[in-house]
Amino acid sequence: MAKPTLRTNDPQLVPDLVRTHLEQKPTRDGYGQGVVRAAMKHPELVVLCADLTESTRNLEFKQLFPDRFIQMGVHEQLLAALAAGMALAGKMPFITSYAMFCPGRAWEQVRTNICLQETNVKIIGSHAGVSVGPDGATHQAIEDMAIMRVIPNMTVIAPCDMIEARKATEAIAEFTGPAYVRFAREKSPIFTTEETPFRIGKAEIYRQGKDVAIIACGPLVYKALVAADELARNKISAMVVNCHTIKPLDVSLIRDVALHCKRIVTVEEHQVAGGLGGAISEALARTAPVPMEHVGVQDRFGESGPPEALLEHFGMGVAHIKAAVKKVLKRR
Repeated sequence: MAKPTLRTNDPQLVPDLVRTHLEQKPTRDGYGQGVVRAAMKHPELVVLCADLTESTRNLEFKQLFPDRFIQMGVHEQLLAALAAGMALAGKMPFITSYAMFCPGRAWEQVRTNICLQETNVKIIGSHAGVSVGPDGATHQAIEDMAIMRVIPNMTVIAPCDMIEARKATEAIAEFTGPAYVRFAREKSPIFTTEETPFRIGKAEIYRQGKDVAIIACGPLVYKALVAADELARNKISAMVVNCHTIKPLDVSLIRDVALHCKRIVTVEEHQVAGGLGGAISEALARTAPVPMEHVGVQDRFGESGPPEALLEHFGMGVAHIKAAVKKVLKRR
């Protein structure tokens, strides 16, 4: 078969960057920039917030567009229901809270009011994953991609860094229909550029390889690149794919990658059941079954602690990705 197409502008761009010092900012900062830019283009765009204006990076939007900003207070279910009604009246609501509470607490309203009616509501879930840190299990949304991708009509995106987060925010304003984008609280490396391709539903190969493909989403894409860089020193050639869109999944590219590399490791800051790993397993079971390993949270609740320590504790560090690669390489 033909080698899977490299969609990045430079095949060596990202691998070279893992060896340099990179600026770090949380992906939620990209949302804050992106929603302002989208609002300048779309006068129908409004933002509804559940009492977390600064944390969800809505402060600049509120200052620039005070008549298009609605502070709902701690009423996430009403937040989703009201947004659906506003969308039916012609607005494009962006609803924002911690991912644990929206979509978590508001899931039924998201399902019935937003998605069943095919309304043009964009759901912004901040502080997703265990890297929320000291807030602990009650605030660590590690099931959100699973509960969102199972709903018909929903688009689900997990950007890898601040720049891609801004692009994703602007992109969801360009189509009509429900969308969910998850963002992290903690700072993470900015390793893509303005030129790095981003298109909803299109995964991107960030590093070529032939022995195994590491398919990741969110800020852990960077750790996957570092792991691939270190594996190369042991003569293991690992492809790295940024699968930022969990739904609709880029089944065509993932199938080609599986046929090319013969083994897959998925990486996500989420339960391994139902998220990126689950979506890819479902797709490949139908199109190109290959040995797989899943890096993520293994059917556990979160815990309190420093963000990086929690990523290591739950088995999502660089060493864990490398171990999963070596494990899948032994399988036939």
